[in-house]
Amino acid sequence: MAWARYCYSEVLPFAALFTVECTNVGLNTLFKAATLRGLSYHVFMVYSFALSTLVLTPVAYLFHRKSKLPPCNLPFVFSIIILGILGFTAQMLGFKGIEYATPTLSSAMNNLTPACTFALALIFRMEKLALRRLSSQAKIIGTVISISGAFVVILYKGPTLIKTVSQSNLLDEPSSSTQSNWIIGGGLFAAQAFLCSIWYILQARAVKQYPAELIVVVFYNLSLTIVSTPVCFFAEPNLNAWKINTRIGLITILYSGIIGSGLGTAVILWGINLKGPVYAALFKPWSIAIAAIMGVIFLGDSFYCGSLVGSIVIAIGYYIVIWGNTREGTRQELEEHREPLLQ
Repeated sequence: MAWARYCYSEVLPFAALFTVECTNVGLNTLFKAATLRGLSYHVFMVYSFALSTLVLTPVAYLFHRKSKLPPCNLPFVFSIIILGILGFTAQMLGFKGIEYATPTLSSAMNNLTPACTFALALIFRMEKLALRRLSSQAKIIGTVISISGAFVVILYKGPTLIKTVSQSNLLDEPSSSTQSNWIIGGGLFAAQAFLCSIWYILQARAVKQYPAELIVVVFYNLSLTIVSTPVCFFAEPNLNAWKINTRIGLITILYSGIIGSGLGTAVILWGINLKGPVYAALFKPWSIAIAAIMGVIFLGDSFYCGSLVGSIVIAIGYYIVIWGNTREGTRQELEEHREPLLQ
């Protein structure tokens, strides 16, 4: 029983959220390839949001058809609308940033999300911070170490551990990129990271209001579709651009609609409900290590010592935070068991 509880509360969230980060890195790479072949990011967003809504609606109905769910009150509807606006804006900034820069820079700037989420969680009192407690110190130190490890991957290459014979990847180092484009892309990614932090916090509150993750994701994707359609049609009035003429464009939309905006969002929401917004956001620094590994496997990139060292540092920071969360949870359980004895 104890082992099953541990697997559900610790092993399963880790595996699920880590998998989501892998799929996100893959989506960024696919999106870059599709845009290089003419796919408009406005068209991509509308199609992927609409597809996610269509795919998840019957799944949510089958999963919750016998559940007793609370009514959709006005505060919940308002929070979903706000989430839709935030999510659309964040994704628009992110995909536009990939057009200016690269998926690698996108993964790098994701490291800002955990720190922003942790700070916002403290402001909204969703995380407790007692500096004298070892658990709080561990969460702070682990977050800093995890982010530092990601920047080790960025700033330190070191000797080559795995050398490939292929040419440098067009998706990772586009010849047309300039320093100004790189800076613009970085600014867009930084703004996206901040909006994602707010998104994590509001998602946690939305699930508390309506404890049915799949239905929340369906409403969220519906809100994304409603918000994005008029904006994207206005930004992309050319009707020919709305025709998907390339295989990579179709694959990217299907991948994003089913796995990214659909199942990926549902998994993130489940993780937020189970472990909190800071835990879910902490997986963002892993995207640097994942991007480096996927680059070797799928793109023929070389693997450097800095990527290995940074990945190890990220893992150490992550497990320090997990230890702090576990210790804090154990302390809360002990306090709950002691309360009846004191009454």
